[in-house]
Order: sequence, then C-alpha cells, then structure tokens
Amino acid sequence: MTKRSNGTVGIVGLGNMGGAFAGHLAAAGWHVLGFDIDAARNRAAARAGVEIAPDVPALAAAAPVMILSLPSPQVLDATVTAITRQEIPARIVVETSTFTLADKQRAASALRDAGHVMLDCPVSGTGAQAAIKDIVIYASGDAKAVAKVTRMFSDFSRTAYNVGEFGNGSRMKYVANLLVTIHNVASAEAMVLGVKSGLDPQLVYDLICAGVGTSRVFEVRGPMMVKNRYDDASMSIKLYHKDIAVIEDHAATLGVPTPLFSASIPMYSAALSMGYGEQDTASVCGVLRTMAGIENGEPGKRSKRR
Repeated sequence: MTKRSNGTVGIVGLGNMGGAFAGHLAAAGWHVLGFDIDAARNRAAARAGVEIAPDVPALAAAAPVMILSLPSPQVLDATVTAITRQEIPARIVVETSTFTLADKQRAASALRDAGHVMLDCPVSGTGAQAAIKDIVIYASGDAKAVAKVTRMFSDFSRTAYNVGEFGNGSRMKYVANLLVTIHNVASAEAMVLGVKSGLDPQLVYDLICAGVGTSRVFEVRGPMMVKNRYDDASMSIKLYHKDIAVIEDHAATLGVPTPLFSASIPMYSAALSMGYGEQDTASVCGVLRTMAGIENGEPGKRSKRR
C-alpha cells in the first residue's frame, strides 16, 4: 500500500518529545523535516523516516507548519530569530514547550511582525507517553490556525483540546503540572512506605493501580520506583526545575497559595543535590528511600500474593 502524503511539517527540537512527534508523523504519511543541534538525535530521527534539514532557516523555508519542542526560552528566542530573518510565506508555528507567558508572548509578537502565526500548544504527558501517542495537547491561539493543525495533532497525540485565546494552553499546562509535581512526590512517598513496611514494591504498584488511591502519575512513574532505577529519563530532574519555577512564578503573580506544590519542591531540589539531575523525576523516590534509611540495592521484602 502506498503511504499517503499529508503535506510537509517541520520540527525543531528532536528530543524525547519532538523526536516522538517526528516519528509518528512520518509513520502517518507526513513529509517531516527535522532539525536538532544534537547529531545523535538527528540520526535517530532519520532512521524513523525524517528528512534532516541543515538548519532552522532551511526548515522554515520548506515547511508551511512548524512544531517547536525546545529546552529553554533562550533557544526559543534564537529559533524565532532564525525563522524571521528571511522573507518566506506565512507559517503556522506550533510552540509546545513549557515557558512563561511572557516568553511565549514575546516569541508570538516577533513572529506576528514577520507575518507568521504562533500557537501556544503545551503537551501534557511524558516523553515515554509521547512515544506511544499517549499525550494531550492544550492548543490555544488563532482559531483558524488551530483548526488547520488539529488533524496533524491526531497523528501524534491521544487528543487535542482548543482551550481558547493565546496563552490558555500554557495556563492549563501550569495547572496540570502543579498536580504532576505533587502526585509524583506522593507516589514516591507511598512506594517508600510500602517498601519500608516490608512489602514487595511490585505488589505495591499492582495493588495501588487496582484501587482508588492510584493516579496517572503513579501508573506512569511507578515502574521506575519499583526497580529503583531512574536513568531512562522521560523528564529529567534538571529540566523539570524549569517547569517548577514557571509554575511558582505564575501562582505568585496571581496571589494563589499552593501549599502542597510548595511542600513538594524541596524533594526535587534534594534530588538535584544528590546527583539525580540527569535522571527521571521519579528519582524523588530515591531521595525518600535514602531519607528512610533504605539501602539502594534493597527493593523490599517479598510479600506473598493471596
């Protein structure tokens, strides 16, 4: 069967998220142009059927729609500059990262001045979830532009929601990540209590997933906590500190108290100081294991299933 052609889309940033977007879109019949400063990521994307562009300007010149999956506001600014420094037809630029509203609005303004439309479309989910199309997109901005890219979203996500005016996508992501921050620490706390009680960590995971106490975060990150292995990071502790700071700033600007969120933050700081910076955020479980006096190689006693 001949693979259908859905058009051309460019993706700048081919990490856990962007690389997953690119692979799914290529498999769905899109002509995908990708670019990343990391040669290994480019090679991995190429193996998935992605054509690697030599740079951002070349990608922007060829792709009517671009998806940005970037690590920092500084990289966003540099990417926007690379797009706007040449005269090309109007583009739709889908920004999927978690940045402050000011960062997003600055980028949107620069793109608008150059004749382009930027959408604010953060993603709810981890890199591991992106790999199996189990992510949700919070799309916001120009309604016509959102409508044009909605079918594209369906080829790399579970679902996408149009949440209204530009910036609402980020506002919704802050709410979601506040809960993720809390649920992750709560999941680790529960797992460590189970292990210290002498329960088999796999039993803890299976039975919590089967009961009312579960959460999506527990189900996604619990397997790493069971193994006490966090090196296959879908979101690193180091990178997640950026998201935490963004949520803190947003809540403080609005004068909203966040007692549980604030109480969770020291666990992430401790993980960073204990050398978990490049490991998954599930590694807060490793921090709590240490605080509970559980040796790293001690998974917990085996409990008989009945």
